[in-house]
Amino acid sequence: YGAYLINLFHIPDYKINTADFNHLLHGDIVFEFEEKLCNYVGAKYGCSVSSATNAIFLSLLGKNITVEIPSVIPAVVGNVAITSGNKVAFRDDAKWVGGSYTLHDFGDYKIIDSAQKVERDQFSKEANDDDLMIFSFYPTKPIGSCDGGMVVSNNFEKIKWFKEAAFNGMTFSKDNWDRSLKFPGYKMHMNSLQAFLANENLKKLDDKNKALKKVCDAYNSHLGLVNNSRHLYRINVKNRTSFIKSMKNAGIQTGIHYDTLHNKGLHADGQFYLPESDHDSRTTVSLPFNEKLTPNEVERILKGVDEYAHRC
Repeated sequence: YGAYLINLFHIPDYKINTADFNHLLHGDIVFEFEEKLCNYVGAKYGCSVSSATNAIFLSLLGKNITVEIPSVIPAVVGNVAITSGNKVAFRDDAKWVGGSYTLHDFGDYKIIDSAQKVERDQFSKEANDDDLMIFSFYPTKPIGSCDGGMVVSNNFEKIKWFKEAAFNGMTFSKDNWDRSLKFPGYKMHMNSLQAFLANENLKKLDDKNKALKKVCDAYNSHLGLVNNSRHLYRINVKNRTSFIKSMKNAGIQTGIHYDTLHNKGLHADGQFYLPESDHDSRTTVSLPFNEKLTPNEVERILKGVDEYAHRC
């Protein structure tokens, strides 16, 4: 991002002394972060993993179902639906981007993919006790780290299984010498470095969201929109290539979130007609949206949008 004066995201930097960890891979900071995030979102139990992708993989593993997901979505979600042993279908939904959506509803419980949204008491407000809610700590996400993820629930037995599956299939215990091999599992646990960074950024999340709300309100007021995401601010433009070039020339970084999956590469079999998604994927663009934006920078960004609109 160094080539751009106004960045799309802000990623905090930290100086870390690994000597402060009692274990580099699975120290006490991992359990501390699990507890603090659960308290923040209003869930009783949580299992941290090395990525949100792995959390989704474990949540869908061996279900032998068709997972219907929005087509406008990161490609990894479609990939992991397949690699976990399922089929994938697509629905015409682009409005979820920057928030959360139901990955799958089994009837007695559902999986909520909230990789782009973290709010206080979110689980207690949006989920039932047996539901699973998955968060991401990819660097650009609301709580950034050097990747990582967590699945939370009020169902202890479900979270216990995730802890075992993510730690080589070993019976769950904080002490390694109390573990025994229960089933063939995976090496997917979160390490101490990931937990430390995520924990530090969790401490800043309330202030970050307050700052982002001011930016969002300024954008909404000027552009006449009602966006409410605290992760992305997306608009639609007539000629995206031209718009991105125009903003880049003005020293403003923009992004695309996201292209469609249903008509590209692996998934392009022609069985899905999704006009809303097709239109959105051609016209969507994300404006800089980070907590470090100053009022002058916001004004400059909006001026760039206005100048492009005037030329068109």
